[in-house]
Amino acid sequence: MAISDAAEAAAPDKIPAERSVLIVEDDHSFLQRLAKALESRGFRVTTAVSVADGLLHVEQAAPAFAVVDMRLGDGNGLDVISALKRRRPDARAIILTGYGNIATAVNAVKLGAVDYLAKPVDADDVVAALLARDHRKIEPPENPMSADRVRWEHIQRIYELCGRNVSETARRLNMHRRTLQRILAKRAPR
Repeated sequence: MAISDAAEAAAPDKIPAERSVLIVEDDHSFLQRLAKALESRGFRVTTAVSVADGLLHVEQAAPAFAVVDMRLGDGNGLDVISALKRRRPDARAIILTGYGNIATAVNAVKLGAVDYLAKPVDADDVVAALLARDHRKIEPPENPMSADRVRWEHIQRIYELCGRNVSETARRLNMHRRTLQRILAKRAPR
């Protein structure tokens, strides 16, 4: 390999031709939906549900792309990004989180993530972020979710994480239990 080829291969804006992607996500239903959506868009998908599982997959065969949840049951998704960048510097990774803040976004980019997306996110946004060139930001969606829908999605996620326990969900959301029951009884907003 010539020196210019080596420099080009290590360039962070270079998009790998290989379409392997590792998804590390502990929300099983979201993981399955995203994996299926990326497979339908031509990616060869490997999934993991924990930091340890993700690190094992990176050691076995470092993928060209990664989509990693920030907070996982056994640690921080940034550990997976770090390991991936050590094993494969040309890999492109994005961080997904439901708990975004500026400090973690900056840290994710410093560790090698190419983008940082807030949940809920759809597969088109993930693919656009993975394949974006020259640090261009993805275009805002034509029909974004309403604020009511985002709030409803967040409540549903916490409700599922609490084992569908209304009292525990209400406590974690700082919400009265009856208010939460009324929200859960309604249909999802558009």
